[in-house]
Amino acid sequence: MNVTFENTRFDPDLVEFHDLAKQMAKSVGYTADLTVDGQLAQLLRLRVAQINACSYCLILHTKAAQDQGIATEKVAHLASWRESTMFTDAEREALAYCEALTNYDLRAFPATHAALTSHFDAKAIAEIAAIVINMNVWTRLKLAQGAVPVAG
Repeated sequence: MNVTFENTRFDPDLVEFHDLAKQMAKSVGYTADLTVDGQLAQLLRLRVAQINACSYCLILHTKAAQDQGIATEKVAHLASWRESTMFTDAEREALAYCEALTNYDLRAFPATHAALTSHFDAKAIAEIAAIVINMNVWTRLKLAQGAVPVAG
């Protein structure tokens, strides 16, 4: 199926912010060169898209996950990762951090961050945070502009 997207609310190119978001995507988006494992980065992006229910991002990052070689079953099971044995301990800590940062809980966040340090060094944690923050920017931008899929 060939899917295109229609902006139902506004054109994001009308403001400079869209160019800034594109610059962030070059740095930590799905085509960026990072030290964090590419499959893990893609799982984090897709999880943010799931949490924020962004159709544009769900379609784009499901395809990107497949392109990264992530098994279809693992992608399909991502929403229930806590009950799954398909994810490594490092992936589980990163997904917990992703959710904690996306749904920021002031009391719980420090412990979630601390748990991440047993699997990742400071640079990887900074990249993970940037990946999640970038995805939250994009999901909210796409939701605000009303980017909806149109089957063609």
